[in-house]
Amino acid sequence: MKNIEDIKEFLEQKTIEFNRSAFIPNDPISIPHQFQIKEDIEISAFLTATISWGNRVSILKSAQNIMQLMDHAPFDFTINHTDNDLKKITGFVHRTFNATDLLGFIACLNNIYKNHGGLESVFSQCKELELNLEQLPKVFFSIDVPERSKKHLANICKGSAAKKINMFLRWMVRKDDNGVDFGIWKSIKSSQLFLPLDVHSGRVARELGLLNRKQNDWKSVVEVTEKLRAFDKNDPIKYDYALFGISAIKSFT
Repeated sequence: MKNIEDIKEFLEQKTIEFNRSAFIPNDPISIPHQFQIKEDIEISAFLTATISWGNRVSILKSAQNIMQLMDHAPFDFTINHTDNDLKKITGFVHRTFNATDLLGFIACLNNIYKNHGGLESVFSQCKELELNLEQLPKVFFSIDVPERSKKHLANICKGSAAKKINMFLRWMVRKDDNGVDFGIWKSIKSSQLFLPLDVHSGRVARELGLLNRKQNDWKSVVEVTEKLRAFDKNDPIKYDYALFGISAIKSFT
């Protein structure tokens, strides 16, 4: 499938197939869908995205555990927790993200909401989204946290594809009539988003001729996103559903 119009039509069809409410229950996005308050959605989404690697069943179980540890009120817990509240987190672990990391992230989020205007403000300080992504680790870790915890937040200045962050941003920014993504952030446009590139979407993108680079790094994210913007300049990351879906069912039909 080398004809560019055929590729676009194919991706449009697959996007329609997977961008629907039935996508929600088995996806990490189901965790923030439990909440209605903007800040609850943001924090639950950010923490869920942070641990979104590996088996999806395991991701959902661990993310739900985090919500339980935060009394199913992530914003209130982030802002108003006591030392006794934090003791409950001691045994948490999801792969290499453990209680130390979760405590560090909660402390950073507390600082973000109390001193930096919240997550949306942090991601929209500069006009260019890429500049905000470059500055994110510095702002997020502007308080002391264990060095080991810093590896759990992508740094595009070091070449990271930042899949989890870009997935989180898709959740917060994109809005359509299908109700999967939230679209609660108005300071960033869907046209600015970058593809949440991982090994699966990267493989499909290469098979479709949308990506030439072999590494799944930030340069590849920029390359494939530019190709998708040529298909839809206003909402290029809607095709994330197509690339994910094709990979999940291992089908190009």
